Formats: sequence, structure tokens, C-alpha cells
Amino acid sequence: MTTEPLSSPLLQSLIGDEEASAFFSNEAELRAMLQVEEALADAEAEVGLIESAAASRISEACRNFQPDWSRLAQGLAQDGVIVPEFVKQLRAAVGETHAKSVHVGATSQDIIDTGLILRLKDLTQIYLHRLNALVHSLGALKARDGEIRLMAHTRMQQALPFTAADKIDTWLQPIERLRDLLQQLQPRLLVLQLGGPVGTRGELKQHGDAIADGMAERLGLGFVPSWHSQRDRIGEFGAWLSLASGTLGKIGQDVALMTQNEVGEVRLATGGGSSAMPHKSNPVPAEVLVTLARFNAGMLGTLHQALVHENERSGAAWTLEWMVLPQMAIATGAALSKANALLEGLTFVAHQAQP
Repeated sequence: MTTEPLSSPLLQSLIGDEEASAFFSNEAELRAMLQVEEALADAEAEVGLIESAAASRISEACRNFQPDWSRLAQGLAQDGVIVPEFVKQLRAAVGETHAKSVHVGATSQDIIDTGLILRLKDLTQIYLHRLNALVHSLGALKARDGEIRLMAHTRMQQALPFTAADKIDTWLQPIERLRDLLQQLQPRLLVLQLGGPVGTRGELKQHGDAIADGMAERLGLGFVPSWHSQRDRIGEFGAWLSLASGTLGKIGQDVALMTQNEVGEVRLATGGGSSAMPHKSNPVPAEVLVTLARFNAGMLGTLHQALVHENERSGAAWTLEWMVLPQMAIATGAALSKANALLEGLTFVAHQAQP
């Protein structure tokens, strides 16, 4: 399920991230669902649950599938999930001979959740790449400007002198921890979902674990028991997104304060203009980091409402996830990208006044 991310298309130039947004497009979701159905068919053929000829035909149909988007939207509005109409169209594409072998023993949540995890697998790699870039940028900034003398501030008041290196360390260390934390989270997050109608894999005729294992291997995901109503891994990922954007928001807040005319401890390569005061150079990138941090902090509470996933499946909680998680993921991608651009254009200036 996709969402229109972060308000209007025009606003995307300020707070958006095209690369992250692409993972939540209709097309990206459809590609992921087709990958899951293909892996399901191949794994079921491997254990003899469906014929090999059927799996081959399903694979071919998945790779050449052309959806009727209008009917998919109608099906989503009617069923609350896109998969029933999607499977209907896929069976038609497979053809009558092997149509009954499509989606055997699976349920909508298996396809949607695994498709999401496939997309998050690639997205988290982008996050790690950007975190590495931030570590590099901060290291280079520290090597170049680290000896510059600054004034530390506590509770918004001048405190004692310290160096730019001391300031940079307060930014760098949590980013290194965020990188480690995401690497630790990936094995828990990037796992297959296969449970069948009530999460027991019972409709797979005692082949459930073998099929799940085969699917996981084909998709490059971890093998775990079904987790339909156990949304802690999604909640944990959401918490990481908020931690990441919040950490970058702290950098943005510091930079915005340090660019004030009466402080002047950093200079930015570029600044935002004013329609009424042409002398101004506003720290727009730094301000955006603060905005994205506050946005995700607010969204995290809403995402964690979806942990209340009643019984074996929840339409309400699941739909809430679809609305919130993409926006948080895109906001974090934007924050990582914009933070790196900000730091690459930042220069420290020695503090002259004494406390």
C-alpha cells in the first residue's frame, strides 16, 4: 500500500527524497508482490505442492505482468487490501491451465508484508551508504577545522571555550551508533512473512516451513515463524527512523544557532533568501533537518498505535502502518541526504568573544 508522501509535489523540493520515495510507488510495490508470488510458486514446486510446469508459467506471467490499475484501486477500496484483485488478475495472466496454482496456501498479508520487507532491504542499504557518507564528511570536517576555538553553550548561555572537534564529536558519535544499530536491526527486520490465513502455515500441507525456507532463500530474506500480528519489528524500525532523523535534527538545530549573526561560529556555502530583507542568508537546510526530526517524532507515536494489532490480523492497524511508515522512511532519507549536503558546505569560524 502506498501513500502520497509528505504533502504536495512542490514541497518535495524542500523536504522530499526521490530515491527513498521510489520504494513506495505503486510500481515498486507491484514489482515486489510479483517477486513474492514467483518465489512462492517456485518453492511450492520444489516440495511438490504444485507442478513444475505451473511454477514456470507463474514465473513467466509475473515477469510480464501488466496490471489494470483502475481495477486494482477498485479492489483495494472494496476489500481493504489490494491482493485479492491482484491475484485475480495474475491468475488470468497465468491462464486457465495453471491458474489454481497461483497463491496456493498464502494470504494477502504474506504478499504485502514480504513485499514491503523486500523494499526495505534495498532502502536500508541506501541509509547505510548515506550514514557512511556522513561519517566521512564529519571526519573530514574535524580534520580540517577541528582545532578552531569555539564557545560552548549550555542552556542557551555561553559556558566555556572548547574546539570545533569537541562540537563535531557530539554529532559524529551518535551517527556511528545509528549505523551500528541499523546493522544490528537488519537481521530482525529483513525476514520473510509466510503464515497463510491464520498464521499457522496449515494450508501448505505440512510443507509450510520448507516452503518458507525456500522463499526466504530465493528472496534473500531471513527465515522466521509467521509474524502477522507481531508488529514489533516494524515498530522497532520506526523507532530507528525517528532516532536517525532526531539525531540529524540536533545537528540542524546546532548549525542554525551557530549561524546567527551575533554568534557567527559557522558559515554555510549557500543560504536561503528573503523576499523582504535581501541582506539575509537563512540556514534553510539546517531548519529542514529540525522539521524532519519533529515530523518523525510525531509520526512514531502514530506508528506505534499499529502495534495494537488485535487477534490474528487487523485491518485498522495494518492500514495505519501503510499511511505512516512510508512518510517516516522518506523523511529519514531526506534528512540523511540533506545533512550530508549541509556538512559538506559548512565551515567553522573562530569565536572571538570571551564569556
